[in-house]
Amino acid sequence: MVKQQLQVLDALDSAKVQLYHFKAIVVAGMGFFTDAYDLFCISLVTKLLGRIYYYEEGSSTPGSLPPNVNSAISGVAFCGTLAGQLFFGWLGDKMGRKRVYGLTLVLMVVCSVASGLSFGHSAKATMATLCFFRFWLGFGIGGDYPLSATIMSEYANKKTRGAFIAAVFAMQGFGNLTGGIIALIVSAAFKSAYPAPSYEVSPALSTVPAADYVWRIIVMVGAIPAVLTYYWRMKMPETARYTALVEKNAKQAAADMATVLQEGEVEVEQGKVEIVAEKQSDSFGLFSKQFLRRYGLHLLGTTTTWFFLDIAFYSSNLFQKDIFTAVNWLPKAYKMSAIEETYKIARAQTIIALCGSLPGYWFTVAFIDIIGRFIIQLGGFLMMMIFMLFLAIFYNHWTSHPAGFVIMYALTFFFANFGPNATTFVVPAEVFPARFRSTCHGISAAAGKAGAIVGAFGFLYIAQSQDPTLTDPGYPTGLGVKNALFMLAACDLLGLLFTFCVPEAKGISLEEISGEDESDEGNGSEQTASYDNRTVPV
Repeated sequence: MVKQQLQVLDALDSAKVQLYHFKAIVVAGMGFFTDAYDLFCISLVTKLLGRIYYYEEGSSTPGSLPPNVNSAISGVAFCGTLAGQLFFGWLGDKMGRKRVYGLTLVLMVVCSVASGLSFGHSAKATMATLCFFRFWLGFGIGGDYPLSATIMSEYANKKTRGAFIAAVFAMQGFGNLTGGIIALIVSAAFKSAYPAPSYEVSPALSTVPAADYVWRIIVMVGAIPAVLTYYWRMKMPETARYTALVEKNAKQAAADMATVLQEGEVEVEQGKVEIVAEKQSDSFGLFSKQFLRRYGLHLLGTTTTWFFLDIAFYSSNLFQKDIFTAVNWLPKAYKMSAIEETYKIARAQTIIALCGSLPGYWFTVAFIDIIGRFIIQLGGFLMMMIFMLFLAIFYNHWTSHPAGFVIMYALTFFFANFGPNATTFVVPAEVFPARFRSTCHGISAAAGKAGAIVGAFGFLYIAQSQDPTLTDPGYPTGLGVKNALFMLAACDLLGLLFTFCVPEAKGISLEEISGEDESDEGNGSEQTASYDNRTVPV
């Protein structure tokens, strides 16, 4: 068995929690801090972009982004993220996790700044430039998913691995919260420096020229945390599991172990490493019949659950400002100046992030190695579905009681993050063998971003269904939001059902859960039985 043969893997599995583990969480986690900031900050400024670039003189309503432009700006980064997850996931298995880790960060920094400097001679040209840079921003963000998850899973011990991977992902919560705080600070400063009347008082003066700086500053600030962690990311050694099992270099694996852990000398087992790695690399390839027999159900589970989760999660996140307007928690656009509207949107999203999203992430960190991934994911989907149904069924009641709506809406984010939004990230980094781990995580994550794209484009389409009470063209209406909430509840139900395809990895070494500690000799029935033992029974 691999685990018995290689001391380096035993040392990793049994290592005590050390300073380097927390350092890795911060270094890898700051990438996700930046990811969340960059992906979600755009939802804070889309209404401001509409008022700046699409205002028509003499119109009875403030300018708003056309639905196709709104969807493109919100969704184009997800298209880039999907491509980046597939490409960098594959590259991480071919070239090593560390070698391409810095490139993703450079892309994020450059494209964050470039997005804020978007230019053009017309509104369409400026929006096209913004979409171009946000696509490549998403491409860099996409690479961070499989690489960070794989690196953290391969550094961690088996008892606290889930908490470590979840802690990296939980930095998204801080990124989301920081985006709202930065938008609050910037919009408050400009609102004070450039006071303006509401649109209904003076349409021409409600959007001051300085408002163009507000969205650019908010977008560009996302580059700062990525710059601060670049040096430390480059100093991280390659994971010992990759070096031993894929590169077949026992000496370097032992050296990397000495850098990471204070466990004393690790025996250099070059002969054993070559035998084990050769057996693993020659056994079967990605998407071969044997791969599909052993890991096909796992891959189906990780891709479908992430797909349905992201439809619900990103739809709720990107368009919560429109939902809050529809239920009368936020004033109508014509009752505010452009910068004041940005301030109130940022305040609303910061409250949701602080009270719902952020606690959910850290509940997962606290409990994932106690109650397991399967229970957290199943319970999260179930509670999200229940709250979405309550919001949709009693929608007319909530329009006159917006505080109750906001509380239940925040709870959906709590159970998304204390649930499938975290576990769908953790599990693909654990259940596949080392030579496919980054690739399969990238495939799973890309399926999630396909769901985010469906959410970004589909939610707005459903939510803009015709309503005789429509007062703000281009914005979701009450009837449309209600229908969209029913659709999101259906996605939660499908995610819950496909969760039964996902294996439980609590307290099990990576080699045991992926089957790398088993001989490939024997008949197919033995392999199938092993596979079934690693899958949660329906």
